[in-house]
Amino acid sequence: MPRRREQAEPTDHDRDLGLPADPESVARAIVLRKLTGQARSRHELEVALAAKDVPSEVAARVLDRFEEVGLVNDASYADAWVQSRRSSRGLARRALTQELRRKGVSDDIVRDTVDAISPDDERTAAYALVERKLAVTRTLEPHKRFRRLVGLLARKGYSSSLAMAVVRQAIAEEERAGARSDA
Repeated sequence: MPRRREQAEPTDHDRDLGLPADPESVARAIVLRKLTGQARSRHELEVALAAKDVPSEVAARVLDRFEEVGLVNDASYADAWVQSRRSSRGLARRALTQELRRKGVSDDIVRDTVDAISPDDERTAAYALVERKLAVTRTLEPHKRFRRLVGLLARKGYSSSLAMAVVRQAIAEEERAGARSDA
């Protein structure tokens, strides 16, 4: 039986790899893929394009076009982000501001978006967070309970003065309700 000759694997130079990808098409595909799962800030998309070595002028052109047609809109993104994070995590304005800045949203948009949250809304959200934790902390010593509840609000971005006032109010209301049920 004749011996088969081993054929060497062709090198990249010898292979027909087709036409090189058009950078604009690549950029559009990346942006569309990123926007499929959730909205993104322009900055997040710029970072994703840079990571894939898309030239900055091509990235800017593609992102400008996506903004023109309304698929990239930092103001809408910020509104949706704030709504989502407030409802799911109960974050305060300060924490939301930090998150949006990390996402690359401009200070003007961040300020406008976060300023839409009234102090009353923020206090109500803080109170709701504390109410959910009151029962869990009932067995703790009073000073530990107070510290733990204030710490919870501080981690969510609430000011110390608001946190302490809300915790005092919630504990006082709980004690009044307990006294009524004992009577």
